[in-house]
Amino acid sequence: MRASVVPRIHSEVRRGLSGEHVVLAVSGGIDSMVLLDAAADVARDRVRVATFDHGTGSDAARAADLVVFRARGLGLQYDRGVAPNRAKSEAELRAVRWTFLNNVASAGARIATAHTANDQVETVLMRTLRGAGARGLAGLAAPSKVLRPLLAVRRDEIVAYARERDIEWIEDASNASMRFFRNRIRHELLPALRIVSPSIDEDLLDLGGRAAKWRRDVDRFIDDQLDVRACHSGAGLDVGVRGMQGYSVFELRELVPAIVARAGAVLDRRGIVRLAEFARNSRIGARAQLSGAWEVIRSRDALQLRATACGRPTPRPLELSHSTTWAAWRFSPMPSECVDDMWAASLPADRVIMVRAWQPGDVMSVGTKARPRKVKELLTRAGITGYDRTTWPVVLAGEDIVWIPGVRRSTTTADSAGQLGLSFVCEYLNR
Repeated sequence: MRASVVPRIHSEVRRGLSGEHVVLAVSGGIDSMVLLDAAADVARDRVRVATFDHGTGSDAARAADLVVFRARGLGLQYDRGVAPNRAKSEAELRAVRWTFLNNVASAGARIATAHTANDQVETVLMRTLRGAGARGLAGLAAPSKVLRPLLAVRRDEIVAYARERDIEWIEDASNASMRFFRNRIRHELLPALRIVSPSIDEDLLDLGGRAAKWRRDVDRFIDDQLDVRACHSGAGLDVGVRGMQGYSVFELRELVPAIVARAGAVLDRRGIVRLAEFARNSRIGARAQLSGAWEVIRSRDALQLRATACGRPTPRPLELSHSTTWAAWRFSPMPSECVDDMWAASLPADRVIMVRAWQPGDVMSVGTKARPRKVKELLTRAGITGYDRTTWPVVLAGEDIVWIPGVRRSTTTADSAGQLGLSFVCEYLNR
């Protein structure tokens, strides 16, 4: 008689959910219903159930009903979501489901899925066929915020557990549709490969495991050897140039995906190559557009990765009655006698006062007889380069630049000319 698989699966789930408050992603299929049953036994006080009806048909609705019924029976809290529209692709299905799960887990709990060793085999094979590099071949074994307590459990063990515990589940008819790439892998390609190479599953699991270890090693290397830090606004990151100069473009291509992932960026192969070459060959002030709506700017000491979608803030007039917030800066009215440094200025009262971002070609008068100076040169001398320069404020009175906060005031400011004016102080809110 076959030994019970219940203790082994309970052990895997207990270890995989250890110490965490968890949102269980339960679809109603056999894998997730086994996870639900096991988690209720070993971590009942720390789990909440989330199920999502994708709107793919009656099977999906009945599966969500089953999950709710079972969660209630086990005395567990639950959330049920429904897709607003019928998705047209695997990617759309995945996106709406994960939006729902992240919303349920917004209070700080971690999401746990019922992915098994068989899912990892399929994922690694799919990514191999798509030409993924070592980072992508880690598949479901890659370091992640998502918990996968059943990843070492094979599907035959899942079936044995379900039968032994008399667990009910529903098979969604879409799981058999050859319209989806994963189903073609599961039902056609893998069975054929197993005939030719009986060890294919073990080989793919080993490949994924070694790739996951490689990812962890690369992440540790970056932590130890490179200066990677979040930018002030949190919408990107800065990478110290000095630490990257000793590596070839080929080596940088291996490091780039792990570096940009820390900003939430995913680059295609062309974007990775371009960023690696930019890191080696760019000059101060250079910028390059990358794939995935990201760009990189070379400052004096760093590569600055930023989301292109952020764009430049639009010009705004400075208000006299209250503070004006422009991008990450705040301009506040102040008594004129308090103007004593470059973060404050008394501006002409007879012209419209506007703030906008620096633009190439900007010039400013800095002396009564001196020729106008390029604002770029003044910013560079102050150590403001790269992305910081592209979003640094300049203040205009009419059409003339009269103030670069923190850097320089023009000879046409009221305080420089001994005239009465409108006084403002500038603060960087994210400093």
